[in-house]
Amino acid sequence: MANHKYRQIFEKLQDDIAAGRYKPSKRLPSEAELVRRFGASRMTVFRAMHELQSLGLVIRRVGSGTYVSSNSNTGSHVFGLLIPELGQTEIFEAICQGMMEAQEAAHCSLLWGNAAAPEEHEKEQVAEQLCEHYISRKVSGVFFAPVEFSTNRFQANHRIVAALDRARIPVVLLDRCLEPYPQRSKYDLVGIDNRRTGYLATEHLIKAGAKRIAFFARPNSAPTVDARIAGYREALLLQEDKPLRDSVHIGDASDAKFIKSILKKQRPDAFICANDLTAGNLMHTLMALGQRIPEDIRIVGIDDVKYARLLPVPLTTLHQPCRDMGRMAMAVMLDRIANPDLPPRDVLLRCDLVVRKSCGMPVKNNGRS
Repeated sequence: MANHKYRQIFEKLQDDIAAGRYKPSKRLPSEAELVRRFGASRMTVFRAMHELQSLGLVIRRVGSGTYVSSNSNTGSHVFGLLIPELGQTEIFEAICQGMMEAQEAAHCSLLWGNAAAPEEHEKEQVAEQLCEHYISRKVSGVFFAPVEFSTNRFQANHRIVAALDRARIPVVLLDRCLEPYPQRSKYDLVGIDNRRTGYLATEHLIKAGAKRIAFFARPNSAPTVDARIAGYREALLLQEDKPLRDSVHIGDASDAKFIKSILKKQRPDAFICANDLTAGNLMHTLMALGQRIPEDIRIVGIDDVKYARLLPVPLTTLHQPCRDMGRMAMAVMLDRIANPDLPPRDVLLRCDLVVRKSCGMPVKNNGRS
């Protein structure tokens, strides 16, 4: 309930700023006033105000109050964020912060609609409702991270972009494409080079001495995971001595019975996981089964989320440059608005390897250890 109230306060103030009800440099209601108005706790109000501040929409002055940023120009572009995982993973939070840090965003604001659904099967419906909300608001464009982890995700994603096309609202895809890999949609996309990322993770494990490297992912993952698998397979095939055998597993990393069957049949000495969350779950499962990391099995993830270094064995992973992705996404959106006839573009950023203990290699002083 507290999370719902926080989103209600945040979205109402954000909408009021975007609509010009609170002018640039003008003072917002005090926290005490907002507590009374919304019937919320002071901590809930503080959280909403802090998030507005992190986006650059407001400025907090000690002893004076909270003021609308002078960059919150009512004549600016207002963009909608259609990101079902927003608030559930730190990657998209950082991407959105990067958008507002972009020099080009000085006269732009973002609408953070609540696309989070309590159940996986409700994601499509909630995302489509938010799409209609943005169309009714006549936003200048939509940053869209297509729905994943649901069986009807491809159909729902196509209905969303079709509705935005009818409304003549530009779309920039974040992180992933609408189409199964390696197909490509007609929309601009900003993300990482997933194929190269999978290649680098595999290459690192091979250099660490791994001979039987498995890839692990959740069912119904985004096309980015298929690109990472392609890079993983490419690295295995390009070994100078002889190609290594690929071993791709789709399932629940917390399912001890499933993981035990993989260990028995494939005897992997290393895992590459589609992301850090999967790697963390797999690590706990392997340790519960008596496996030592990295002595028995090495693990590498992808993302470099904050908890990666806090796992029982700090996780080697590929760092996503999320804020840079946000800055590039804003530049691509504004370029698309100014030049609507440009061909669709993939803007793919490089991931850097962050070496920690889970891969069994000496830890590098990379500033993220």
